[in-house]
This record gives sequence, structure tokens and C-alpha cells, in this order.
Amino acid sequence: MNQDLASHRFCVAPMIDWTDRHCRRFHRALSRRARLYTEMITTGALIHGPRERLLAFDPAEHPVAIQLGGSEPADLARSAKWAERAGYDEVNLNCGCPSERVQRGSFGACLMAEPALVADCVKAMRDAVSVPVTVKHRIGLDRIEDYGFVRDFVGTLAEAGCELFIVHARNAWLKGLSPKENREVPPLRYEIVHRLAGDFPACRFVLNGGLRSHDAALAELRGGQGGTPLAGVMFGREAYENPWTLATVDLLYFDEQGPAQGREAAVETMRDYLLREAAAGTPPRAIARHMLGLFNGLPGARRWRRTLSDSATLAREGARILDAGLEAFRSPRLAAWT
Repeated sequence: MNQDLASHRFCVAPMIDWTDRHCRRFHRALSRRARLYTEMITTGALIHGPRERLLAFDPAEHPVAIQLGGSEPADLARSAKWAERAGYDEVNLNCGCPSERVQRGSFGACLMAEPALVADCVKAMRDAVSVPVTVKHRIGLDRIEDYGFVRDFVGTLAEAGCELFIVHARNAWLKGLSPKENREVPPLRYEIVHRLAGDFPACRFVLNGGLRSHDAALAELRGGQGGTPLAGVMFGREAYENPWTLATVDLLYFDEQGPAQGREAAVETMRDYLLREAAAGTPPRAIARHMLGLFNGLPGARRWRRTLSDSATLAREGARILDAGLEAFRSPRLAAWT
């Protein structure tokens, strides 16, 4: 399989407060090939905040992309340069977040109403870096479901040099819905993404939104209900809440054996990482919180979750928290946790 064409075949979505560097390191213990994305990082945070800390990641995370939030071409170009120097494999522009806070910053989903500005942003970043510049967006704004709107948005960006689009297949309702409701209430319309792939054969499209099983994702990858095949699929909440779903990604999407030989083996990998990070001052909770769903569906899963999230246990065990979690998971004697 061509490595470049397969680069986005399976991706894990950028999720605020979730896909930090510790989460991504955990996901990498489950899949070598899944493409990982940072939480959205604003240009303002990089320009005025602790830039080195915000850009830090473990080399094991590759392939890893940074998602930027912003709407000033010059600021995005500066931020993209810093990201490339830090070692990121891709710079992605957020044109899909509908939160009011993001709207007040004049970026995110509201940028879809200004395709010429987004094109200028894409051009500025492409001129500044050699890594791919991509865009993540919705299929429309508010309750307007005109295909021409998203087609023209993609067409304008394609003319500016954007070659890969990650499409959350719902509209973004800018008023009246919370970010959580915006992930659930506007209807999914996968057919729009397949139509875009057919109308822009020189570009590549990754489908995001509502994917909860590999069977469904692979069907969409192949074209869904008679549509154009896609370059990739992107899991969000499913990958975070049920992380073991990532353990079969390498085999199903890339015909390669994945790194995890079992859930407990994944814990062993993360134990070494947690010990190293704890020695550098990282609170063990910051890492353990991303691993709560690892044993979902198995006897003892609740004991595992309770152990890793219990404040008293975290304070007592410290860097040994994963060992304590495994002991609780394996031991029916600790049924009091349930």
C-alpha cells in the first residue's frame, strides 16, 4: 500500500481536553499507523503563551498532526513554522468548532462563511512550511443544507492548494446548541462527503462524525451506498471512550500487525511512560485519566476505572497507579469497588 496515499486512512480526531500528549502516547501504544491529532491550539496561545510546552510531544507519537485555531494568515503562518520546527507531520486548520468562545475569536466553524479568508490562511501556511496543510470543516452552517455552500468552500480552498479535507459530516449550528449538542443534533449526511470526493478527484477526503464501528467505517471508506471511495476515516469519541478499538486498526486498515499484544501488555508499555513522566513532575492522574476505558466490556473493568480515578488511591499509589489498577482488575477480592 502506497504510504503517502494511506497516510490518513485511519485518524483519531482532535478533541479539546482529551487528545493531549499523554492521550496520544497511550493511543500510540495501541496503533502504530493511526494518524493522531493534537487538541486545537490557538495562534494566540502559541504567540503569547508557553509555546514550548504547548508544542511538546513524545517522538513515539509520529505520525502526529497539530490542529491550529486562528484566522489571521500571518499569525497562522508563524504558528505553522513553529509546529514544523517542533517536528509535527501536518498542520491542520480548524474550521469546524462551533463553540461560542471560538466564534468570539472569529475562527472555527464560522470561518466557513469566509472561504476567501480561509484560502488566504491556507496559502500563508503553505508558503511557510513544507509539511502538508489540511483543513477540518463541517458540511454547512446552521440549518442551510445547500450542497453548493460546502462545494464552493472546498473549491476555493483547493484552488489555494489544500489537497486534503477532513469533513465532519454534520452542519454546525452556530446558535442555540452547545458543542456537545452540535456533535449529536444536526443530522449526519455522509453522502455529502462522498459527493465532494467525486467532484474533487484531485483532493482527498477523510470522513468524521458518528463513526462507532470498524465495519461501518470500512464500508464508508469503500464508498458507502454507491458513492466515491474516501482517503480515510476519523474516529473521535469512540477511540477515546473505548480505546481498545484502536488495537485492530493497523491490521484492518494497513494490513500490518499492531503493537499491542493484549490490553495488559498496553498497560505495561504505559507503565514505563508514566514512570518516566512522573519522575519529570507530571501528575500520574494526567496520564491515567486517558486509560479508564481500556478494559471496557470485561469483568473487572469497573474496578480498573474506580482505582485509576479515585483521589485517595492516586495519592497513595502515585506512579504505581497502573499496577494498582491491574491488581484491582484481576482480583475478585476487590469486588467492594463494584
